[in-house]
Amino acid sequence: MSSARGGSLRKLTLLLAPVVLLLLSAGGTAAASATAPTGRVVVVGVPGLLWSDLDRTRTPNLWTLVESGGSASLSTRAAPPKGRGFTCPVEGWLTFSAGQRAGTSGMNCALPAAPQVSGAGASAPDWAGLVSFNATGTAYKPVLGQLGQLVTAAGGQVAAVGPGAILGAADRSGKVGKYAETVEQLGDLTPYTLVVVEAGDLARAWIRAGLGADGEHVRLTRQARQEAVAAVDRQVGAVLDRLPPETSLLLAGLSDSGSAHLHVAIARGPSPDGTPYPRGLLTAASTRQDGLVTLTDLTATTFTLLGLETPKGSVGRAWTGMGGDAPASRTAADLAGEDLASQVLVTVRGPFFTAFVSVQILFYLLASVAIRRGWGGSRALTAVQVVAVISGAIAIATFLAQLVPWWTFPVPMAGVVLTILGIACAVAGAAFAGPWRAHVLGPLTVVAGITSLALLIDVMTGSGLQINAVTGYEPVTGGRFYGFGNIAFAVYSAGTILALAGIAQWLIGRGRRGLALAVCALYGGLAVFADGWPAWGADFGGVPAFLAGTAVFVILLSGHRVSAVKLGLIGLAGTVLIGAIAVADWLRPAERRTHLGTFVQQVLDGEAWTVVARKFGAMVGITVGNWPLTLLSLVALAFLFLVLNRPSRWGAAALGRAYALAPALRAGLIGALTCALIGFLMNDSGIAIPAMALTVAVPLTLAACVRALQLSPPTMPERPSAPAGTTAPPVA
Repeated sequence: MSSARGGSLRKLTLLLAPVVLLLLSAGGTAAASATAPTGRVVVVGVPGLLWSDLDRTRTPNLWTLVESGGSASLSTRAAPPKGRGFTCPVEGWLTFSAGQRAGTSGMNCALPAAPQVSGAGASAPDWAGLVSFNATGTAYKPVLGQLGQLVTAAGGQVAAVGPGAILGAADRSGKVGKYAETVEQLGDLTPYTLVVVEAGDLARAWIRAGLGADGEHVRLTRQARQEAVAAVDRQVGAVLDRLPPETSLLLAGLSDSGSAHLHVAIARGPSPDGTPYPRGLLTAASTRQDGLVTLTDLTATTFTLLGLETPKGSVGRAWTGMGGDAPASRTAADLAGEDLASQVLVTVRGPFFTAFVSVQILFYLLASVAIRRGWGGSRALTAVQVVAVISGAIAIATFLAQLVPWWTFPVPMAGVVLTILGIACAVAGAAFAGPWRAHVLGPLTVVAGITSLALLIDVMTGSGLQINAVTGYEPVTGGRFYGFGNIAFAVYSAGTILALAGIAQWLIGRGRRGLALAVCALYGGLAVFADGWPAWGADFGGVPAFLAGTAVFVILLSGHRVSAVKLGLIGLAGTVLIGAIAVADWLRPAERRTHLGTFVQQVLDGEAWTVVARKFGAMVGITVGNWPLTLLSLVALAFLFLVLNRPSRWGAAALGRAYALAPALRAGLIGALTCALIGFLMNDSGIAIPAMALTVAVPLTLAACVRALQLSPPTMPERPSAPAGTTAPPVA
């Protein structure tokens, strides 16, 4: 991880002033340098190639590359139309060409059209139509032909082999100077700076298999797929036979052949630092994950290997080698396993959330009966407390479950549910294991503390728990690869504030209010900083929300009121803080920036509104479209304020009793809800943020309320006694 660059927060704030002026006045940046290219790069695009396709016997040439170069899973997410969740070959090639996600308009995939050959060169058919669609029909505004244009403008020679390669190697007019149908026809590769080769047998076999009765592409049979991959391997062998010395070879399975997958990425030959790519895993600054790179990184790697400056429209980062002593068989198997995990995740995520929401709502209904009506007596209350603590631990258990390879179980859905439930029970066991279980906020503090610390440690060590977690991010989707995802942020922030409330109550109960405020301010500040710092959480929208929630909590804990002026100052402080962090990130070299620094550059380039509009659209879409999470949020809030906050069969309101015995709970709950509300407004995940924050806050608050009822027996009205008998003598 990169370390913080010099200076204190005050210096960063001072740096913010001139940058703000630049934001208001700058209209763009200088074009990429036209320095003459150095080195030679051959890019082999193999649409649809998976790690499970490779075999030492059936694909000897591909296996040789694994044994002699760096390997990784490739996320090939482009910009397909809404409703199609996979990348077509044409989209993969266009994304490589632009260094930015590109798309096409059709719901089904088509093969790249035959090029229009003219002399030694050729041009891509309907190039103007592709450019027009991507300028108006996608949110990413890719510059098609950017790679080929900059290489030729710098004096390099570009050659393309195959119709798909034309799309990847063409300049901005859709033309390439040298075209051949096969590598054998191209001949000597030495004269060319960049050679792009299409090994398209797998994609052709898939698309030519046609559509099924449901209108979807037919899946290739095992034999047909193996035959197509064997043909690809022969093409790769032809490239290796003609590869000049000191040439960098990049091989990428740059699109899907059916449902979305992680694909093959291999690099051999000189790396960006001049040394050969070592055998082992590849990585890139765009993902920060061992053995995981993206399709846009392929473009950036090509630019870097040729000694050309990566243009502003290209969002990737160069592949770098990590090395390692694992045999090729282990590397291929591990990367195939990562793809399997991503496929299982896609399958189980929807049913998991449906079941999760249903069970939570059912639990709230049963708990309402136990508390409001008193059904089941004290035993029911005890059961409600235990289940509430387990329920509050479910969120962090979804991340800790990544420590167990549940996707390899015979029934993955059952595997992930049982793994998560088992870990949640273990966390709940810790919450009830010690003397703290007797305190109102004891179990709450333990579960919330484990939640906060586990996710804090995770982002400080690479965010491994969030990759392929059911509440984390999917490498196949390619939305995020490191730092805090929005759901993780919601769980982390709620857990942090509630844990601090529990610790503060313990300290205040011992007469250490000053120490309680200091601990909350210091750890809360660290938690907010970790959420935003580029090397850790790299979360833009979360910082203002988290800072606001933490500040509201500390202010209430200190016994003061939260006024409109204070809220305004808190909002300003959050804006300044995330602005300073983003500028600090922007001051680093472009290849080391995260999306925080990239956003600053987008502001300078006048592209910020496009990004904001895309994220706002995503937020509205998730809020409107994800009705289960919206329903869960409404039910959780109703339970909190209409059940726990009202008198019940047990006497006074359960929430009021908890506040009386543990006043810090009120400050913590208000702080957590404040953070969730602002996070909902500032992040593109919309309703998912308050929904997940409430799955932590409400069950743990319920557990505290139950304990408060147990510690202060209710003053229930006594049953009326039978009328007293008369003492008068009987009438004669």
